[in-house]
Amino acid sequence: MDDKIHGEAETAPHLKEKGLDPLTHSTVNASGHEDSLQRQYHLIATFSVALTIDSAWTALGGSLAIAIGMGLYITLIYWLTQKANGGPAGVLYEYLVACFCYLLIGASLAEFASSIPSTGGVYHWASVASGPRYGRMVGFFAGLCNFFAWMFDLAGAYSIASSSVLGMYSIWNDAYVPQAWHAYVTFVVLVFISCLVLIFGNRWLPVLNQIGAFLVVGGGLITIIVCATMSQHAPSSFVWSNFSENNVTGWSDGVAFMIGVLNGAYTIGTPDGVTKLAEELPNPSHDMPKAIFVQVGIGTISGFLYAIAILYSITDLDAVVAGEFPLTVIYGQATGSAAGAFGLLLILFLNVFVACITTYLAVSRAWWALARDNVTPLAKLFKQANSRLSCPIQSVIFVGIFCCGLGAIQLGSAAAATDLFGSFIILSTLSYALAIAAHLLTRRRNIPKGPFWMGSAGFAINLSALAVILVLDVFFCFPALYTTTVSTMNYNSVILVGLALLITAWWLVHGRSNYPTPKVLSLYTKDGLM
Repeated sequence: MDDKIHGEAETAPHLKEKGLDPLTHSTVNASGHEDSLQRQYHLIATFSVALTIDSAWTALGGSLAIAIGMGLYITLIYWLTQKANGGPAGVLYEYLVACFCYLLIGASLAEFASSIPSTGGVYHWASVASGPRYGRMVGFFAGLCNFFAWMFDLAGAYSIASSSVLGMYSIWNDAYVPQAWHAYVTFVVLVFISCLVLIFGNRWLPVLNQIGAFLVVGGGLITIIVCATMSQHAPSSFVWSNFSENNVTGWSDGVAFMIGVLNGAYTIGTPDGVTKLAEELPNPSHDMPKAIFVQVGIGTISGFLYAIAILYSITDLDAVVAGEFPLTVIYGQATGSAAGAFGLLLILFLNVFVACITTYLAVSRAWWALARDNVTPLAKLFKQANSRLSCPIQSVIFVGIFCCGLGAIQLGSAAAATDLFGSFIILSTLSYALAIAAHLLTRRRNIPKGPFWMGSAGFAINLSALAVILVLDVFFCFPALYTTTVSTMNYNSVILVGLALLITAWWLVHGRSNYPTPKVLSLYTKDGLM
Protein backbone atom coordinates (compact mmCIF):
# COMPACT_ATOMS: atom_id res chain seq x y z
CA MET A 1 0.00 0.00 0.00
CA ASP A 2 2.80 2.42 0.88
CA ASP A 3 4.55 1.92 -2.46
CA LYS A 4 1.35 2.73 -4.31
CA ILE A 5 0.58 5.70 -2.15
CA HIS A 6 4.00 7.29 -2.47
CA GLY A 7 4.41 6.35 -6.10
CA GLU A 8 1.14 7.97 -7.01
CA ALA A 9 1.82 10.89 -4.72
CA GLU A 10 4.63 12.01 -6.98
CA THR A 11 2.13 12.55 -9.78
CA ALA A 12 -0.54 14.01 -7.54
CA PRO A 13 1.21 16.48 -5.21
CA HIS A 14 -1.99 18.41 -4.61
CA LEU A 15 -3.50 15.33 -2.98
CA LYS A 16 -0.37 14.64 -0.96
CA GLU A 17 -0.33 18.18 0.37
CA LYS A 18 -3.84 17.64 1.70
CA GLY A 19 -2.81 14.41 3.39
CA LEU A 20 -4.83 12.27 0.97
CA ASP A 21 -4.23 8.82 -0.48
CA PRO A 22 -3.98 9.51 -4.23
CA LEU A 23 -5.66 6.15 -4.95
CA THR A 24 -8.68 6.41 -2.66
CA HIS A 25 -8.68 10.13 -1.78
CA SER A 26 -9.05 9.07 1.87
CA THR A 27 -7.01 10.78 4.55
CA VAL A 28 -3.58 9.32 5.35
CA ASN A 29 -2.41 10.48 8.76
CA ALA A 30 1.03 10.77 10.32
CA SER A 31 1.10 7.05 11.14
CA GLY A 32 0.86 6.14 7.46
CA HIS A 33 -2.63 4.70 7.91
CA GLU A 34 -5.96 6.02 6.70
CA ASP A 35 -8.02 7.92 9.25
CA SER A 36 -10.48 5.59 10.99
CA LEU A 37 -11.67 7.75 13.89
CA GLN A 38 -13.46 11.07 14.08
CA ARG A 39 -11.27 14.09 14.79
CA GLN A 40 -13.48 15.57 17.50
CA TYR A 41 -11.09 16.98 20.11
CA HIS A 42 -10.61 20.72 19.67
CA LEU A 43 -7.97 22.64 21.64
CA ILE A 44 -9.89 22.95 24.92
CA ALA A 45 -10.96 19.30 24.74
CA THR A 46 -7.33 18.33 24.11
CA PHE A 47 -6.19 20.28 27.17
CA SER A 48 -8.97 18.57 29.11
CA VAL A 49 -7.76 15.11 28.08
CA ALA A 50 -4.22 15.89 29.24
CA LEU A 51 -5.38 17.29 32.59
CA THR A 52 -7.88 14.50 33.20
CA ILE A 53 -5.46 11.66 32.48
CA ASP A 54 -2.93 13.20 34.86
CA SER A 55 -5.30 14.45 37.59
CA ALA A 56 -2.21 15.23 39.64
CA TRP A 57 -3.77 16.15 42.97
CA THR A 58 -6.17 13.21 42.87
CA ALA A 59 -3.30 10.84 42.10
CA LEU A 60 -1.55 12.19 45.17
CA GLY A 61 -4.62 11.97 47.38
CA GLY A 62 -5.91 8.81 45.77
CA SER A 63 -2.80 6.92 46.78
CA LEU A 64 -3.78 7.67 50.37
CA ALA A 65 -7.28 6.36 49.70
CA ILE A 66 -5.88 2.87 49.17
CA ALA A 67 -6.83 0.81 52.19
CA ILE A 68 -3.98 -0.20 54.44
CA GLY A 69 -6.28 -2.89 55.76
CA MET A 70 -6.33 -4.58 52.34
CA GLY A 71 -2.57 -4.92 52.48
CA LEU A 72 -1.80 -2.55 49.62
CA TYR A 73 1.54 -0.82 50.00
CA ILE A 74 1.67 2.68 48.55
CA THR A 75 4.89 4.57 49.09
CA LEU A 76 3.24 7.83 50.10
CA ILE A 77 1.42 6.09 52.94
CA TYR A 78 4.74 4.75 54.19
CA TRP A 79 6.41 8.14 54.00
CA LEU A 80 3.63 9.85 55.93
CA THR A 81 2.86 7.20 58.51
CA GLN A 82 6.33 5.82 59.15
CA LYS A 83 8.19 9.10 58.61
CA ALA A 84 10.44 7.61 55.94
CA ASN A 85 12.14 9.45 53.07
CA GLY A 86 12.04 12.73 54.96
CA GLY A 87 8.41 12.65 56.07
CA PRO A 88 6.01 15.39 54.92
CA ALA A 89 8.86 17.72 53.98
CA GLY A 90 10.27 14.99 51.79
CA VAL A 91 6.92 14.60 50.03
CA LEU A 92 6.85 18.29 49.10
CA TYR A 93 10.44 18.78 48.02
CA GLU A 94 10.66 15.47 46.20
CA TYR A 95 7.47 16.34 44.33
CA LEU A 96 8.96 19.60 43.04
CA VAL A 97 12.07 17.77 41.81
CA ALA A 98 9.89 15.23 40.01
CA CYS A 99 7.92 18.02 38.32
CA PHE A 100 11.10 19.71 37.09
CA CYS A 101 12.34 16.42 35.68
CA TYR A 102 9.06 15.87 33.87
CA LEU A 103 9.25 19.37 32.42
CA LEU A 104 12.42 18.27 30.62
CA ILE A 105 10.85 14.97 29.59
CA GLY A 106 7.64 16.68 28.53
CA ALA A 107 9.52 19.15 26.33
CA SER A 108 11.25 16.27 24.55
CA LEU A 109 7.98 14.42 24.01
CA ALA A 110 6.22 17.61 22.88
CA GLU A 111 8.81 17.98 20.13
CA PHE A 112 8.16 14.40 18.99
CA ALA A 113 4.39 14.88 19.13
CA SER A 114 4.58 18.02 17.05
CA SER A 115 6.70 16.33 14.40
CA ILE A 116 4.92 12.94 14.21
CA PRO A 117 1.35 13.35 15.53
CA SER A 118 0.47 9.66 15.53
CA THR A 119 -1.63 7.57 17.91
CA GLY A 120 1.37 5.24 18.10
CA GLY A 121 3.17 7.95 20.06
CA VAL A 122 6.39 6.70 21.63
CA TYR A 123 6.25 3.56 19.49
CA HIS A 124 6.35 5.55 16.27
CA TRP A 125 8.76 8.19 17.53
CA ALA A 126 11.30 5.53 18.49
CA SER A 127 10.83 3.83 15.11
CA VAL A 128 11.48 6.96 13.07
CA ALA A 129 14.22 8.36 15.33
CA SER A 130 16.19 5.10 15.08
CA GLY A 131 16.17 5.17 11.29
CA PRO A 132 15.52 2.45 8.70
CA ARG A 133 18.19 0.10 10.02
CA TYR A 134 17.19 -0.09 13.69
CA GLY A 135 13.77 1.56 13.78
CA ARG A 136 11.79 -1.62 13.32
CA MET A 137 13.24 -3.36 16.39
CA VAL A 138 13.62 -0.31 18.64
CA GLY A 139 10.06 0.78 17.94
CA PHE A 140 8.77 -2.73 18.64
CA PHE A 141 10.36 -2.77 22.11
CA ALA A 142 9.47 0.84 22.92
CA GLY A 143 5.86 0.37 21.86
CA LEU A 144 5.21 -2.75 23.92
CA CYS A 145 7.09 -1.37 26.94
CA ASN A 146 4.98 1.79 26.81
CA PHE A 147 1.75 -0.18 26.41
CA PHE A 148 2.43 -2.39 29.43
CA ALA A 149 3.38 0.68 31.46
CA TRP A 150 0.05 2.31 30.72
CA MET A 151 -1.79 -0.96 31.26
CA PHE A 152 -0.34 -1.20 34.77
CA ASP A 153 -1.16 2.45 35.41
CA LEU A 154 -4.76 1.87 34.33
CA ALA A 155 -5.15 -1.01 36.78
CA GLY A 156 -3.65 1.17 39.52
CA ALA A 157 -6.10 3.97 38.72
CA TYR A 158 -9.08 1.64 39.04
CA SER A 159 -7.67 0.38 42.35
CA ILE A 160 -7.68 3.95 43.63
CA ALA A 161 -11.23 4.49 42.33
CA SER A 162 -12.56 1.30 43.91
CA SER A 163 -10.87 2.08 47.23
CA SER A 164 -12.40 5.56 47.17
CA VAL A 165 -15.86 4.00 46.84
CA LEU A 166 -15.21 1.77 49.84
CA GLY A 167 -13.83 4.75 51.74
CA MET A 168 -17.05 6.70 51.18
CA TYR A 169 -19.09 3.71 52.32
CA SER A 170 -17.00 3.33 55.46
CA ILE A 171 -17.78 6.90 56.54
CA TRP A 172 -21.39 5.96 57.26
CA ASN A 173 -20.64 2.42 58.44
CA ASP A 174 -18.19 2.43 61.33
CA ALA A 175 -18.29 -1.35 61.72
CA TYR A 176 -17.35 -1.99 58.09
CA VAL A 177 -14.25 -4.14 57.62
CA PRO A 178 -12.96 -3.99 54.02
CA GLN A 179 -12.02 -7.19 52.25
CA ALA A 180 -9.92 -7.58 49.13
CA TRP A 181 -12.83 -9.04 47.18
CA HIS A 182 -14.97 -5.99 47.99
CA ALA A 183 -12.41 -3.81 46.24
CA TYR A 184 -12.13 -6.20 43.31
CA VAL A 185 -15.87 -6.43 42.67
CA THR A 186 -16.04 -2.63 42.72
CA PHE A 187 -13.00 -2.57 40.42
CA VAL A 188 -14.72 -4.83 37.85
CA VAL A 189 -17.98 -2.86 37.95
CA LEU A 190 -16.14 0.41 37.29
CA VAL A 191 -14.19 -1.13 34.39
CA PHE A 192 -17.41 -2.52 32.89
CA ILE A 193 -19.15 0.86 33.08
CA SER A 194 -16.13 2.52 31.49
CA CYS A 195 -16.08 -0.03 28.68
CA LEU A 196 -19.70 0.72 27.81
CA VAL A 197 -19.03 4.46 27.88
CA LEU A 198 -16.05 4.14 25.52
CA ILE A 199 -17.88 1.94 23.03
CA PHE A 200 -21.29 3.60 22.90
CA GLY A 201 -20.56 7.11 24.13
CA ASN A 202 -17.52 8.08 22.07
CA ARG A 203 -19.07 11.28 20.72
CA TRP A 204 -19.66 12.49 24.28
CA LEU A 205 -16.09 11.88 25.43
CA PRO A 206 -14.84 15.42 24.65
CA VAL A 207 -17.61 16.79 26.89
CA LEU A 208 -16.84 14.21 29.59
CA ASN A 209 -13.19 15.22 29.54
CA GLN A 210 -14.08 18.88 29.87
CA ILE A 211 -16.13 17.95 32.93
CA GLY A 212 -13.08 16.04 34.15
CA ALA A 213 -10.86 19.08 33.65
CA PHE A 214 -13.35 21.19 35.59
CA LEU A 215 -13.17 18.65 38.41
CA VAL A 216 -9.37 18.75 38.32
CA VAL A 217 -9.25 22.53 38.62
CA GLY A 218 -12.50 23.34 40.43
CA GLY A 219 -12.60 20.25 42.63
CA GLY A 220 -8.97 20.70 43.56
CA LEU A 221 -9.55 24.34 44.43
CA ILE A 222 -12.56 23.49 46.61
CA THR A 223 -10.63 20.77 48.43
CA ILE A 224 -7.62 23.01 49.01
CA ILE A 225 -9.77 25.89 50.30
CA VAL A 226 -11.77 23.64 52.63
CA CYS A 227 -8.64 22.06 54.10
CA ALA A 228 -6.85 25.40 54.39
CA THR A 229 -9.67 27.30 56.12
CA MET A 230 -10.37 24.85 58.92
CA SER A 231 -9.41 25.97 62.41
CA GLN A 232 -7.01 23.19 63.42
CA HIS A 233 -3.79 22.61 61.53
CA ALA A 234 -0.53 20.78 61.96
CA PRO A 235 2.47 22.95 62.90
CA SER A 236 4.64 24.25 60.07
CA SER A 237 7.60 22.34 61.42
CA PHE A 238 5.69 19.10 60.76
CA VAL A 239 5.10 20.09 57.13
CA TRP A 240 8.30 21.82 56.06
CA SER A 241 11.11 20.73 58.37
CA ASN A 242 12.86 17.79 60.00
CA PHE A 243 13.79 15.96 56.81
CA SER A 244 16.82 14.26 58.35
CA GLU A 245 14.96 13.37 61.54
CA ASN A 246 12.21 11.76 59.49
CA ASN A 247 14.60 9.76 57.34
CA VAL A 248 14.47 6.36 59.00
CA THR A 249 15.15 4.36 55.85
CA GLY A 250 18.76 3.51 56.68
CA TRP A 251 19.86 5.24 53.49
CA SER A 252 21.73 8.54 53.49
CA ASP A 253 19.57 11.65 53.13
CA GLY A 254 20.57 12.03 49.49
CA VAL A 255 19.69 8.46 48.52
CA ALA A 256 16.45 8.57 50.52
CA PHE A 257 15.49 11.79 48.76
CA MET A 258 16.11 10.33 45.30
CA ILE A 259 14.08 7.21 46.11
CA GLY A 260 11.29 9.46 47.36
CA VAL A 261 11.01 11.30 44.04
CA LEU A 262 9.09 8.23 42.80
CA ASN A 263 5.86 9.38 44.44
CA GLY A 264 6.05 12.75 42.75
CA ALA A 265 6.80 11.05 39.46
CA TYR A 266 3.72 8.85 39.84
CA THR A 267 1.65 11.99 40.41
CA ILE A 268 2.86 13.99 37.40
CA GLY A 269 4.25 11.31 35.08
CA THR A 270 1.71 11.12 32.24
CA PRO A 271 3.07 13.49 29.56
CA ASP A 272 2.45 11.13 26.63
CA GLY A 273 -1.13 10.27 27.62
CA VAL A 274 -2.76 12.84 25.36
CA THR A 275 -0.62 11.82 22.38
CA LYS A 276 -2.48 8.52 22.12
CA LEU A 277 -5.47 10.48 20.81
CA ALA A 278 -3.44 12.22 18.10
CA GLU A 279 -5.57 10.86 15.27
CA GLU A 280 -8.72 12.21 16.91
CA LEU A 281 -7.47 15.81 16.95
CA PRO A 282 -8.04 18.18 14.01
CA ASN A 283 -4.73 19.98 14.60
CA PRO A 284 -2.50 17.60 16.60
CA SER A 285 0.89 19.03 15.61
CA HIS A 286 0.04 22.35 17.24
CA ASP A 287 -2.32 21.26 20.00
CA MET A 288 -0.51 18.27 21.56
CA PRO A 289 2.67 20.15 22.58
CA LYS A 290 0.51 22.82 24.21
CA ALA A 291 -1.49 20.15 26.03
CA ILE A 292 1.66 18.48 27.37
CA PHE A 293 2.91 21.75 28.86
CA VAL A 294 -0.53 22.56 30.27
CA GLN A 295 -0.61 19.13 31.94
CA VAL A 296 2.83 19.52 33.51
CA GLY A 297 2.21 23.13 34.54
CA ILE A 298 -1.24 22.79 36.09
CA GLY A 299 -0.36 19.37 37.48
CA THR A 300 2.66 20.81 39.26
CA ILE A 301 0.74 23.68 40.82
CA SER A 302 -2.40 21.75 41.80
CA GLY A 303 -0.49 18.78 43.19
CA PHE A 304 1.86 20.95 45.25
CA LEU A 305 -0.91 23.09 46.74
CA TYR A 306 -3.00 20.01 47.50
CA ALA A 307 -0.07 18.31 49.21
CA ILE A 308 0.47 21.36 51.42
CA ALA A 309 -3.23 21.52 52.34
CA ILE A 310 -3.40 17.81 53.13
CA LEU A 311 -0.25 17.80 55.24
CA TYR A 312 -1.43 20.78 57.29
CA SER A 313 -4.74 18.96 57.82
CA ILE A 314 -3.14 16.05 59.68
CA THR A 315 -3.70 16.83 63.34
CA ASP A 316 -3.61 13.24 64.64
CA LEU A 317 -1.07 11.14 62.78
CA ASP A 318 -1.74 8.07 64.92
CA ALA A 319 -5.39 8.07 63.83
CA VAL A 320 -4.33 8.25 60.18
CA VAL A 321 -2.01 5.29 60.69
CA ALA A 322 -4.71 3.27 62.46
CA GLY A 323 -7.46 4.05 59.95
CA GLU A 324 -8.46 1.61 57.22
CA PHE A 325 -8.77 4.52 54.76
CA PRO A 326 -6.09 7.16 55.53
CA LEU A 327 -7.45 9.91 53.28
CA THR A 328 -10.92 9.52 54.78
CA VAL A 329 -9.41 10.08 58.23
CA ILE A 330 -7.45 13.11 57.02
CA TYR A 331 -10.55 14.65 55.43
CA GLY A 332 -12.45 13.99 58.65
CA GLN A 333 -9.77 15.80 60.64
CA ALA A 334 -9.79 18.68 58.15
CA THR A 335 -13.56 19.22 58.09
CA GLY A 336 -14.51 17.99 61.54
CA SER A 337 -17.53 16.11 60.19
CA ALA A 338 -18.44 12.90 58.38
CA ALA A 339 -20.48 14.84 55.83
CA GLY A 340 -17.54 17.08 55.01
CA ALA A 341 -15.21 14.13 54.61
CA PHE A 342 -17.74 12.37 52.38
CA GLY A 343 -18.11 15.47 50.19
CA LEU A 344 -14.37 15.84 49.66
CA LEU A 345 -13.98 12.13 49.01
CA LEU A 346 -16.84 12.24 46.49
CA ILE A 347 -15.06 15.02 44.60
CA LEU A 348 -11.93 12.90 44.49
CA PHE A 349 -13.81 9.79 43.35
CA LEU A 350 -15.59 11.60 40.50
CA ASN A 351 -12.27 13.02 39.39
CA VAL A 352 -10.51 9.66 39.56
CA PHE A 353 -13.31 7.83 37.76
CA VAL A 354 -13.28 10.26 34.82
CA ALA A 355 -9.49 9.91 34.78
CA CYS A 356 -9.92 6.13 34.65
CA ILE A 357 -12.23 6.38 31.64
CA THR A 358 -9.87 8.73 29.80
CA THR A 359 -6.83 6.60 30.62
CA TYR A 360 -8.74 3.52 29.44
CA LEU A 361 -9.45 5.42 26.22
CA ALA A 362 -5.76 6.20 25.73
CA VAL A 363 -4.59 2.65 26.48
CA SER A 364 -7.10 1.12 24.07
CA ARG A 365 -5.84 3.45 21.34
CA ALA A 366 -2.25 2.44 22.09
CA TRP A 367 -3.10 -1.26 21.69
CA TRP A 368 -5.03 -0.52 18.50
CA ALA A 369 -2.07 1.40 17.05
CA LEU A 370 0.25 -1.53 17.75
CA ALA A 371 -2.23 -3.97 16.18
CA ARG A 372 -2.42 -1.92 12.98
CA ASP A 373 1.28 -2.59 12.44
CA ASN A 374 0.99 -6.28 13.40
CA VAL A 375 2.90 -5.93 16.67
CA THR A 376 0.26 -7.68 18.77
CA PRO A 377 -1.19 -11.18 18.79
CA LEU A 378 -4.44 -11.46 16.77
CA ALA A 379 -3.60 -8.20 15.03
CA LYS A 380 -6.25 -8.69 12.34
CA LEU A 381 -8.89 -8.69 15.05
CA PHE A 382 -7.58 -5.82 17.15
CA LYS A 383 -6.72 -3.45 14.29
CA GLN A 384 -10.37 -3.09 13.34
CA ALA A 385 -12.27 0.10 14.13
CA ASN A 386 -16.01 0.65 13.96
CA SER A 387 -16.50 3.71 11.77
CA ARG A 388 -20.07 4.36 12.95
CA LEU A 389 -19.10 4.40 16.63
CA SER A 390 -15.62 5.79 15.90
CA CYS A 391 -14.17 3.18 18.22
CA PRO A 392 -11.80 0.19 17.97
CA ILE A 393 -14.28 -1.99 19.87
CA GLN A 394 -12.16 -5.14 20.00
CA SER A 395 -9.20 -3.26 21.46
CA VAL A 396 -11.41 -1.56 24.04
CA ILE A 397 -12.83 -4.91 25.18
CA PHE A 398 -9.38 -6.51 25.30
CA VAL A 399 -7.94 -3.73 27.45
CA GLY A 400 -10.90 -4.03 29.83
CA ILE A 401 -10.43 -7.79 30.20
CA PHE A 402 -6.67 -7.38 30.68
CA CYS A 403 -7.26 -4.69 33.29
CA CYS A 404 -9.65 -6.93 35.24
CA GLY A 405 -7.07 -9.70 35.09
CA LEU A 406 -4.43 -7.42 36.57
CA GLY A 407 -6.86 -6.28 39.24
CA ALA A 408 -7.46 -9.89 40.26
CA ILE A 409 -3.82 -10.20 41.32
CA GLN A 410 -4.64 -8.33 44.54
CA LEU A 411 -6.89 -11.23 45.57
CA GLY A 412 -3.84 -13.45 45.81
CA SER A 413 -1.11 -10.97 46.68
CA ALA A 414 -1.92 -7.33 47.27
CA ALA A 415 1.78 -6.49 47.53
CA ALA A 416 2.49 -8.04 44.12
CA ALA A 417 -0.39 -6.11 42.58
CA THR A 418 0.82 -2.82 44.01
CA ASP A 419 4.40 -3.42 42.86
CA LEU A 420 3.09 -4.16 39.37
CA PHE A 421 0.89 -1.05 39.27
CA GLY A 422 3.75 1.06 40.61
CA SER A 423 6.14 -0.04 37.85
CA PHE A 424 4.35 2.38 35.50
CA ILE A 425 6.94 5.11 35.99
CA ILE A 426 10.01 2.99 35.25
CA LEU A 427 8.46 1.28 32.23
CA SER A 428 7.02 4.45 30.71
CA THR A 429 10.21 6.47 31.16
CA LEU A 430 12.24 3.61 29.72
CA SER A 431 10.13 3.75 26.57
CA TYR A 432 10.71 7.52 26.43
CA ALA A 433 14.43 6.92 26.86
CA LEU A 434 14.56 4.61 23.84
CA ALA A 435 13.05 7.31 21.63
CA ILE A 436 15.11 10.17 23.08
CA ALA A 437 18.39 8.20 22.97
CA ALA A 438 17.79 7.27 19.33
CA HIS A 439 17.02 10.93 18.58
CA LEU A 440 20.33 11.99 20.14
CA LEU A 441 22.44 9.22 18.61
CA THR A 442 21.22 10.16 15.14
CA ARG A 443 22.01 13.81 15.90
CA ARG A 444 18.32 14.74 15.76
CA ARG A 445 18.30 14.28 11.99
CA ASN A 446 15.62 11.63 11.50
CA ILE A 447 12.71 13.44 13.10
CA PRO A 448 11.15 16.07 10.81
CA LYS A 449 10.75 19.56 12.22
CA GLY A 450 7.26 20.23 13.50
CA PRO A 451 5.62 23.48 14.64
CA PHE A 452 7.22 22.98 18.07
CA TRP A 453 10.93 22.47 17.46
CA MET A 454 13.51 23.33 20.10
CA GLY A 455 16.31 24.05 17.65
CA SER A 456 19.79 24.34 19.10
CA ALA A 457 18.44 24.01 22.65
CA GLY A 458 16.90 20.66 21.78
CA PHE A 459 20.11 18.69 22.14
CA ALA A 460 20.75 19.95 25.68
CA ILE A 461 17.14 19.42 26.74
CA ASN A 462 16.99 15.92 25.22
CA LEU A 463 20.29 15.00 26.86
CA SER A 464 19.12 16.34 30.22
CA ALA A 465 15.84 14.43 29.94
CA LEU A 466 17.68 11.21 29.11
CA ALA A 467 20.11 11.68 32.00
CA VAL A 468 17.25 12.37 34.41
CA ILE A 469 15.43 9.20 33.31
CA LEU A 470 18.47 6.98 33.66
CA VAL A 471 19.46 8.34 37.07
CA LEU A 472 15.96 8.28 38.55
CA ASP A 473 15.13 4.82 37.22
CA VAL A 474 18.18 3.42 38.97
CA PHE A 475 17.09 4.92 42.30
CA PHE A 476 13.49 3.83 41.74
CA CYS A 477 14.72 0.22 41.79
CA PHE A 478 16.21 0.67 45.28
CA PRO A 479 14.23 -0.77 48.20
CA ALA A 480 12.61 1.82 50.46
CA LEU A 481 14.60 0.51 53.43
CA TYR A 482 18.32 -0.20 53.47
CA THR A 483 17.69 -3.31 55.54
CA THR A 484 14.93 -5.01 53.61
CA THR A 485 12.86 -8.16 53.75
CA VAL A 486 10.84 -10.10 51.20
CA SER A 487 7.74 -8.06 52.04
CA THR A 488 9.50 -4.66 51.81
CA MET A 489 11.65 -5.46 48.80
CA ASN A 490 11.32 -3.28 45.69
CA TYR A 491 10.45 -5.58 42.80
CA ASN A 492 10.61 -2.95 40.05
CA SER A 493 13.86 -4.41 38.72
CA VAL A 494 12.32 -7.90 38.65
CA ILE A 495 9.28 -6.62 36.77
CA LEU A 496 11.52 -4.74 34.33
CA VAL A 497 13.67 -7.77 33.58
CA GLY A 498 10.63 -10.04 33.34
CA LEU A 499 8.89 -7.74 30.89
CA ALA A 500 12.08 -7.34 28.83
CA LEU A 501 12.33 -11.13 28.55
CA LEU A 502 8.66 -11.36 27.58
CA ILE A 503 8.99 -8.74 24.83
CA THR A 504 12.22 -10.33 23.60
CA ALA A 505 10.51 -13.71 23.39
CA TRP A 506 7.63 -12.19 21.42
CA TRP A 507 10.13 -10.53 19.10
CA LEU A 508 11.86 -13.85 18.43
CA VAL A 509 8.61 -15.76 18.00
CA HIS A 510 6.64 -13.17 16.05
CA GLY A 511 8.34 -9.84 15.50
CA ARG A 512 11.51 -10.88 13.71
CA SER A 513 9.66 -12.67 10.90
CA ASN A 514 6.06 -11.41 10.96
CA TYR A 515 6.33 -7.77 12.03
CA PRO A 516 6.73 -5.67 8.88
CA THR A 517 8.37 -2.29 8.67
CA PRO A 518 5.80 0.02 10.27
CA LYS A 519 4.03 2.32 7.86
CA VAL A 520 5.20 5.39 9.74
CA LEU A 521 8.84 4.46 9.10
CA SER A 522 8.16 3.80 5.43
CA LEU A 523 6.22 7.05 5.16
CA TYR A 524 8.94 9.30 6.53
CA THR A 525 11.75 7.46 4.77
CA LYS A 526 10.08 7.60 1.37
CA ASP A 527 9.15 11.23 1.78
CA GLY A 528 12.85 11.97 1.90
CA LEU A 529 12.84 13.07 5.49
CA MET A 530 15.75 10.77 6.37
